[in-house]
Amino acid sequence: MASKKIVIIGAGPTGLGAAYRLNEIGYDNWVLYEKSGDVGGHATSHVDQHGFVWDEGGHVIFSHYPYFDQLIDKVLGKEVHERIRESWIVQGDDSWVPYPFQSNLRYLPKEIQVKCLVGAAKAASNGAAGHAGNFRDWILATMGEGIAEAFMFPYNSKVWTTPLEKMSKSWIAERVTVVDFKRLLENVLYERDDVAWGPNSKFKFPLHGGTGEIYRRMAAYFADKIKTGKQLAEVDLAKHRVSFADGTGDNYDVLISTAPLDLLAHMIKPIDNRLRDAALGLEHNNLLVVGLGLKKKIETGRCWIYFTDSEMPCYRATYFSHYSPNNVPNGEIEKYSSLMCEMSFRVGEAPDPEKVLDQVTAGLIRAKMLEESDRERVVSRYHRIVGYSYPIPTLGRDAALDVLQPALLGKGIYSRGRFGAWRYEIGNMDNSVMMGVETANNIVAGDEEMVFHSS
Repeated sequence: MASKKIVIIGAGPTGLGAAYRLNEIGYDNWVLYEKSGDVGGHATSHVDQHGFVWDEGGHVIFSHYPYFDQLIDKVLGKEVHERIRESWIVQGDDSWVPYPFQSNLRYLPKEIQVKCLVGAAKAASNGAAGHAGNFRDWILATMGEGIAEAFMFPYNSKVWTTPLEKMSKSWIAERVTVVDFKRLLENVLYERDDVAWGPNSKFKFPLHGGTGEIYRRMAAYFADKIKTGKQLAEVDLAKHRVSFADGTGDNYDVLISTAPLDLLAHMIKPIDNRLRDAALGLEHNNLLVVGLGLKKKIETGRCWIYFTDSEMPCYRATYFSHYSPNNVPNGEIEKYSSLMCEMSFRVGEAPDPEKVLDQVTAGLIRAKMLEESDRERVVSRYHRIVGYSYPIPTLGRDAALDVLQPALLGKGIYSRGRFGAWRYEIGNMDNSVMMGVETANNIVAGDEEMVFHSS
């Protein structure tokens, strides 16, 4: 019996994960189509005209999966930089608080410390987190008003560009550290730092080429199977055929799509209004990445900084030159440095990158991350718009997915990946690659998809 023809849409982490696994097990009847001219999806990297390397937002390698760890070791070998995470929150005018904020309140002015501790004590005594109906209420019930107002509300509003009361709490898991009031109090009283929380307290970064190097090296194993410049335009369910914007197409037995799920629902032929209506329940935002390349060495152990300040348009700044010396021109880390900042914006908005770069520069100077004189040392002002940045876990998301995913799977379509699954909580690089790997295993051998079905 002939093997099933598998068509993969998208050469991001999930599409390449599926392709890598099919290639690894010797399954040959597949092809991968990618709309751009490069691989990596939003995990790709770019080199600007001055020789600085930039990612499409802040990416670091950390993992929950031995398979992913082994894959990274295979494709990168020893060509990695390993870093201990040192991240901070800039709160107010000049308060620098180590991440996670709620565990390091001792760095705040006394009046804010007191407000945070009193709020946390009330939250701990009420025990109402389980009854919270949305993300905003969950924050209040778990952490109290002080921490909510000082950090959680302003920061999350920047990231999600969505009223927090319209977001679900179901996605949180290890994404947000919860509060242990006794520990919070002890940290303040004993002036103890508490910074190791989370899965990325130690992380790796490629020595060359930015994050995108991972995916370029994965793709090199099966370069002849990847067709670039192929923008998906239509999926004909009756004919089991995909069509592309350039007029070409291909037939499939099984389709793995990493295209945004809301767009996929509108590409289905014949038109399925039930799927289109469900897709209206899916919301996302976009990202503006701006970078400052400086002719100056910045000595720092810091990795990334979070901002609550409303005057600073970005929610995060990354000392990108700290991740690898080769992120600056010719690897001249004694001569150059770079800072990369991210700003979320709503669908329909169109921020002016040059204006944002000016605001970011001023914000970095206010935060004392740069000096006023550094304006003269900026040799690169970089910006890139990244469409589809965060799949927002809205209150209506899960109901929409409950309609879309079973219907598509029933038609032989696996919609997977950060925006194919539309679940932020399984949208990290390790999750995304493993979704692809497990989808391939499911199609070929019937193995269970553990990541996609995790709660």
